[in-house]
Amino acid sequence: MNTVALSSVLFRNGQACGACFEIKCADSPQWCKLGQPSLIVTATDHCPPNPSLPNDNGGWCNVPREHFDIAKPVFSQLAGYKAGIIPIQYRRVPCKKQGGIRFNILGNPWFYQVIVWNVGGAGDVISVQVKGDDKLKWTQMERDWGATWKTSAILHGESLSFRVRASDERYSTSWHVTPKNWQFGQTYEGKNFK
Repeated sequence: MNTVALSSVLFRNGQACGACFEIKCADSPQWCKLGQPSLIVTATDHCPPNPSLPNDNGGWCNVPREHFDIAKPVFSQLAGYKAGIIPIQYRRVPCKKQGGIRFNILGNPWFYQVIVWNVGGAGDVISVQVKGDDKLKWTQMERDWGATWKTSAILHGESLSFRVRASDERYSTSWHVTPKNWQFGQTYEGKNFK
């Protein structure tokens, strides 16, 4: 999986979690791979700033820098690993995902968290609603951090449906994603954006 941690400027307090970017090594013939291939990466984490170091010498994720922190196997597809830090060009692109949106339910009977991932299209989610098949009406969830959404509404004992709104303002509604006897720690699959 081509995942990346973004600096604060790009990650926007977790709001960019799930967004996809095309990146490529640029203006560094000494380090860039021949033909300067590009990669599609998904933002999944935050690269924290290090204010004790200067922005150009170790504080790569400091504000106001736009920085992509990528793992060695992914980095090695763009440039020689010894390069360390390379200049890149990047742009937002639609996310192409296999299968449906995933809903991983965590928590306890009084507090529920849902990690929403594998989101196609825009990739980054700006709102999540949940609905039960019995008592629970459509309920707005609150972003906890990144792709994790939370609610204190009682979800247990209901077959759950989810409505996801992406940053491009499109909605995807996944009806009856879970059975009534769903369990914490389980992941369920819903309808994805096309």
